[in-house]
Amino acid sequence: MQRAYAECAEGFGFRISPCPPADPRKKGIVESGVKYVKRNFLPLREFRSLADANRQVADWVMGEAGNRCHGTTREKPLTRFASVEKALLLPLPTVPPVLATWVKVTVHPDTHVKFGLCLYSVPFRLVGQELWLRATHTSVQVFHEHQLIASHPRLKDPGRRSTVRDHQPLEAQAYQLRDPQWCLEAATRIGSACAALIEALFADRVLDNLRAAQGIVRLAKTYGSARLEAACVRALSFGSPRYRTVKTILAKGLDQQAAQSSFDALAETYTRGGRFCRDTKSLLTH
Repeated sequence: MQRAYAECAEGFGFRISPCPPADPRKKGIVESGVKYVKRNFLPLREFRSLADANRQVADWVMGEAGNRCHGTTREKPLTRFASVEKALLLPLPTVPPVLATWVKVTVHPDTHVKFGLCLYSVPFRLVGQELWLRATHTSVQVFHEHQLIASHPRLKDPGRRSTVRDHQPLEAQAYQLRDPQWCLEAATRIGSACAALIEALFADRVLDNLRAAQGIVRLAKTYGSARLEAACVRALSFGSPRYRTVKTILAKGLDQQAAQSSFDALAETYTRGGRFCRDTKSLLTH
């Protein structure tokens, strides 16, 4: 019913303003128009729809409420509206105003700010600072000292992120340029086993495994190409072409151990007869 109150008040003589009155003592006079609508229009009425409620409000205003003697002005609201107030009204803007939400956000170390469970990038030089974010139904804008520094489309699904490459540090931008083809070429330079492991990693969901492939190639800077190649050989022998597998092999120095079959590595319990094992003859006597 708030819409009905607004139409009744703003269109037919009730002077409801978005700004507070200059004299606070007149606040009650301004709000009394709402009381009049609630006490004289709503009781004993039923509405089948919003359109029906608006029609009844319009009929009531044009008939009863608009032609009564107003308690303050001592004039009919419709008469005063036509003679005084109508000429003071301004036309509506050609473009409807955009409703926006303003919030203060902090830039995370990953150069993103969070709004509505989604992440939006800003220039990396502003990490740790507080910024103002303006969100509409279709866009998100970020301001720093009254200057627009980032603009993104509004994301709807929680957990999604919108990242502009130029917002990232130079090293991060270079890292993002390392596409699957770059990873395959770098792995080939390291060795055939490394190349085979990267190809196995890209056999399914290339983009999902891109960061893992980049991480495997990057391990050569820490451990060297020879050790990385040996770790890839070991990972492939166990059928586990994964970043975590290769990293664990290198961290524990398993790439420097002699290769042995899985059966040879089993405990004595399985290779030389179990402690509680019995021969076939003893089992068949019962």
